[in-house]
Amino acid sequence: MTEASIIRRELLGVLARYQMPTLRGSLGQIATTFLPFFALMAAMYVAAGHSAWAGFVLAVPAAGFIVRIFIIQHDCGHGAFFRSRAANDWMGRICSVITLTPYANWRRQHANHHAVWNNLDRRSEGADIYSTCLTVREYSALSGTRRWLYRALRHPLVAQVLLPPFVFMVLYRLPFDTPRTWRRERNSVWWTNAALAALALGLILLLGAGPVLLVQLPTMAIASIIGVWIFSVQHRFEQVLWTRQASWSATSAALYGSSHLKLPRMLQWFSGNIGFHHIHHLVPRVPNYRLEECHRACAGWSGHVTSLTLWQALRAPAFLLWDEDRGHMIRLVDIGT
Repeated sequence: MTEASIIRRELLGVLARYQMPTLRGSLGQIATTFLPFFALMAAMYVAAGHSAWAGFVLAVPAAGFIVRIFIIQHDCGHGAFFRSRAANDWMGRICSVITLTPYANWRRQHANHHAVWNNLDRRSEGADIYSTCLTVREYSALSGTRRWLYRALRHPLVAQVLLPPFVFMVLYRLPFDTPRTWRRERNSVWWTNAALAALALGLILLLGAGPVLLVQLPTMAIASIIGVWIFSVQHRFEQVLWTRQASWSATSAALYGSSHLKLPRMLQWFSGNIGFHHIHHLVPRVPNYRLEECHRACAGWSGHVTSLTLWQALRAPAFLLWDEDRGHMIRLVDIGT
């Protein structure tokens, strides 16, 4: 039995009792998330009628609640928020109208991510620009134009600021990367679009197009930027481990291929504890409100996990290439691009 298998068996034995969601925990999180979110949105519409800047100030905490709602949707996609699959699916669909993320389509795409994360030989099967990379040799073999395109798409202004709103507001409106055989998933895109169109029309008829745009666009833009940044730094940072198929295992991918993002308590709350991402990858069916408990229960294994402070996480997006010779990520400037 390999070391990874031994670690996984011992860890799963410890974590098994945390995998069952509690109705009290899930309903409590819904109440503490959706009620203040809707209150904030109402306040934003009132403020927008007096001052656009007042509405923008409130957009920041409102965006935080959207991130938290996305984490609930994320849990539902893993069957981790309720014991009932139907309850998870309906809650996920409700969340999707707020996060602009088609539930069934995203759920299946995300399952692929868990299956291939940090596997160098399967990057084409479920990765995106935020959870994949090129090796140094692959990058060096590119033409000058393709190297420029790789750098341009991953420039912090592009990848971390401009692209996230475009992904959530535009790309998610189309099943652009969904196989035609995934009929249920493709239909979820159109049903989500229909629900969004109905909601937008109702708000415009009630409040007017101007206030709706002033409230919804900045809030969703901020939420998408925050959410994508969190996802990015939990999967691609200097000390992350990438392996070939022969060496890949789910345990090593969780412990060495995911970070423990140590956020200030308030940011940890808004991000639904997803900073304990190594635990999530190890046992995806643990509800987000129990991830910190799991982390404490696995304290003896903390040496296997890379912890990132907020400052280290802010620097992490610069690491874009995997150096197979040195066994860690490097920045593009480190190879003289």
